[in-house]
Amino acid sequence: MKLPEARADLMEVALVEAAKASEHGDVPVGAVVIGPDGAILAQRHNERELTGDPSAHAEVLALRDAAGVIGGWHLEGCELYVTLEPCLMCAGAALNARLARIVYGAADPAAGACYSLYNVCGDPRLNHEIDLLSGVEAERCGQLLTDFFAGLRR
Repeated sequence: MKLPEARADLMEVALVEAAKASEHGDVPVGAVVIGPDGAILAQRHNERELTGDPSAHAEVLALRDAAGVIGGWHLEGCELYVTLEPCLMCAGAALNARLARIVYGAADPAAGACYSLYNVCGDPRLNHEIDLLSGVEAERCGQLLTDFFAGLRR
């Protein structure tokens, strides 16, 4: 299946979601899931601090919401747009959901599981592989994180 080009408007939605996370003390990461038709199924931001739930990453929350919209966990043909490279948990959830593609902004050298630290989404030993597109609005996505952590250090 040939995937369409990344859509800048979807990363913009993810950036708006990410900004919401920092309003309640969460790391500013935003995620958007689109269906095969390109329509937004879900959009969420990190809520670990807000909910006290260690699994409340933007990606996981958005995947859960999208599965609710579709009515099942098979998100084949769907895409995830996220401001930060997914961690192992989120990449694993995306694999289990059978996403077609992940489009992310900033790389995460400390915990990125799509390319930086691990290559879970492209591991041929697993039963599914996800197409990856990185660096979309990377500077803006990274700046949001830089500003958030600088504010914590003040």
